[in-house]
Amino acid sequence: KYQIRYEAVNMIVIADTTPIITLMKLQRLDLLEKLFDTVIMPHAVYEELISNTNYPDEKQMIVECPFLKRLEVSNRQSIKILREVVGLDAGESEAIALAKENHADLLIIDERKGRRVAKQMDLKIIGTIGILLQAFDCAILSKTEILSYAENLKNSRIRISNTLFELILNHVKTQMPD
Repeated sequence: KYQIRYEAVNMIVIADTTPIITLMKLQRLDLLEKLFDTVIMPHAVYEELISNTNYPDEKQMIVECPFLKRLEVSNRQSIKILREVVGLDAGESEAIALAKENHADLLIIDERKGRRVAKQMDLKIIGTIGILLQAFDCAILSKTEILSYAENLKNSRIRISNTLFELILNHVKTQMPD
């Protein structure tokens, strides 16, 4: 059940690629800044976000984003292990490794396999849906907005399970009306 509340002050928050892309598609990348002030991404995530030449506007958004900061992973061996042994992609591997070595307060990650590995490594995680719920709980998003974004995600190529969709609906229903 969703009950997490975070305090942005002095938090170390690391992000993987997919949540950033999803929030950009929803045109709500600003939620990261409003919730956490600064979000750190490893080099591989940055490269994944800016390397596709089919998305020049998105690339520019990432390059110019003042609250997304880049940081290199020191322990390159941990990345190698996560990629070769566990089978994670570069962005997930670096995000998890960076979160672990910097004792991050939170890792923003959506992919199931990456989330499982992060949990096994005792990292606190949140996904895009958690970000939307947190923004709703902090009155950054209205009931109408969060329901619209959830519907948008459910009907798009971005996978949102019926369980997650129902979680949002149930959580929003328990709150005061707009």
